[in-house]
Amino acid sequence: MLQPDDLHAGGVRHIQRGNDGADALAPDLDPIAEGLKGLSLISARNEEEAASACALLLREALEDPTRTAALVTPDQTLARRVNARLVRWGVVPDSSAGAPLAASPAAILAQHLAGLVADPLDPVRLLALAKHPLIRSEDDLEAATTLELKGLRGPAPRSAQALLARLDEHPAAKALAQRLLAAVTHAAAPYVDELAPPAKAALALTEALEALTGPDRLWIGSAGECLGALLSTLIEDGVVLPDASARAFADILDRLVNEETLRVGGATHPRLRILGAIEARLVRADRLVLAGLEEGVWPQGAPIDPFLSRPMRATLGLPPPERRVGLTAHDFAQAASAPDVILVHCERRGGAPAVESRWLWRLKTLAGGAGLKLPQRDDALDWARALDAPGTYAPYPRPAPTPPVEDRPRKMAVTRIEALTRDPYAVWARDILKLYPLERPDEPVEARARGTAIHAAFEKFSQAHPGPVPANAPAIFEALYMSELVSAGMPPTALARERALAREAAAWVADWERERRAKAEQIIVEAEGQLTLPINGNLFTLTAKADRIEPTRDGLAHILDYKTGAAPSKKQVETGFSPQLTLTAAILLNGGFPDLQGRKPGDLTYVRVTGRKPAGLEEVRVAAADSEHAAVQALDGLRALITRYDDPSQPYRSRTAPQFVKDHPGDYAHLARVFEWSTSGDDGEGSE
Repeated sequence: MLQPDDLHAGGVRHIQRGNDGADALAPDLDPIAEGLKGLSLISARNEEEAASACALLLREALEDPTRTAALVTPDQTLARRVNARLVRWGVVPDSSAGAPLAASPAAILAQHLAGLVADPLDPVRLLALAKHPLIRSEDDLEAATTLELKGLRGPAPRSAQALLARLDEHPAAKALAQRLLAAVTHAAAPYVDELAPPAKAALALTEALEALTGPDRLWIGSAGECLGALLSTLIEDGVVLPDASARAFADILDRLVNEETLRVGGATHPRLRILGAIEARLVRADRLVLAGLEEGVWPQGAPIDPFLSRPMRATLGLPPPERRVGLTAHDFAQAASAPDVILVHCERRGGAPAVESRWLWRLKTLAGGAGLKLPQRDDALDWARALDAPGTYAPYPRPAPTPPVEDRPRKMAVTRIEALTRDPYAVWARDILKLYPLERPDEPVEARARGTAIHAAFEKFSQAHPGPVPANAPAIFEALYMSELVSAGMPPTALARERALAREAAAWVADWERERRAKAEQIIVEAEGQLTLPINGNLFTLTAKADRIEPTRDGLAHILDYKTGAAPSKKQVETGFSPQLTLTAAILLNGGFPDLQGRKPGDLTYVRVTGRKPAGLEEVRVAAADSEHAAVQALDGLRALITRYDDPSQPYRSRTAPQFVKDHPGDYAHLARVFEWSTSGDDGEGSE
């Protein structure tokens, strides 16, 4: 095998022989220099930079109204990138590669509908159908938005009836949902015992598509014609295929759609083309940009035949695998002989170092042997880098909105006071601007449902059994808890895991209830209280809804809050970063709970229920002896806090207590653009 030094020496000898022959004909002519005229090279850092450079070179050629230009590359991804960049200047090239059918609206609609047959209540696909341009008319826009907000965001509906029940108060959205579900039902009709002949499945899918959109909208244009031909072929020839499940049929359709290409029509530029290597054989242009000159791209590696070895191919008279590489070399040599050629290659491809094409390497060797270098088009690279270069980096400062004092809240729950202490920006966004977070479609419900279910189970258990704890209390509490999880939309897979945890939690709760009730006069659940304070000449109302209050015979009232996750630490409560319990105690101390007049706060306790080991845990954050003092301190802290925000110049800054961000990331970090001004991201340390 020849080594690089041997190749270089051979190249030099070959050049010398050429020079000797040229000297006899034209003594002053350098044949290598003459051959390199009109040939230049661009070495881009990556595919994005290469695409920008190619687009700029093509656009440069169009400045002369008499010149034509073409991009030649076997890399269709690069061709699409160049096409996208040319659109910036309103230039649409004539691309021989066409466009993938899978990117057309008609094919996307068919794929979504086929996917819904396998999973009829997939909120994401239903939302894609509701907002699809072939389905949605101007009259359906409001209905589709309502269907999204009221029906499809949040936990996935467990059944079609559950989805329609969410839309009972919205008839237009309900009608749209019924229309979509009817189409899915029709497309699923051929499936018996979860299997159907692909031909019948394709026919039902076609009928459902036409019912949704109408034939006059579905089959128009090249995409509609191509999809229609594909489905017709599947209906006619699919009879030979075995029965398939709905998911398998969706996979079949995806594969067929992804293999189809649409010929790009319409108004394309008459002097600009994007070509593959084979099409370029028949086309001439004043400027050719040859891109994708990396090993494995142009040329592609020799194919590996899993069935026929090289000796077997030779015995059968078949050409060797490298023959295709030779044909590709001919294509490159023919294209590179044009009057104005720019060769483009990437130093990195897909994030990994790329190897220059063997042809480019040999050209460099040939030029080097003659003491020459391939001309560089560094100016095009400079243009490409300047075109998308960002301006001077100026980090966005920590947001500090200062709304008018009259717009600032004068009534807040104790939980919102905690938000005002940790992240005032969240209070500005939610309580002043009224921006409420939207749930995602198919929102996971495990953590949220668990917390809601525990609260509801405790409430219903206490209301149903206010006296002595019954002997079968574990079974009752477990049933209440699981019923709430089902109502919250927890999926069956999560319910199976949760049932074991619920059994352990219910046993712990029963013993805990017996112990607590032995000391309490009564159990008050979900007690609502409020306290109005004069602050800076204006009234401010503090509200609370206590999970549980236990008045005792000694005149105290213990305040408890249920948790399924980690409870705030004792230090957080004492320093005022988690003032929920202490402010609730302040409301109680000042007579804010009508049924508990004259009571003083007792223990301030978090009750953590998980079903794990331990199944439950009672964590007293402030003992009864200190709770009155803690309540007074919390109320003084509240007055100081509200006084500070009564100042018109006091801003609602984002994340004033970043040490708690990890446990409470918040819903408004994206609006506050935290990652632009914080050096900590989400870990809560080292902010700013």
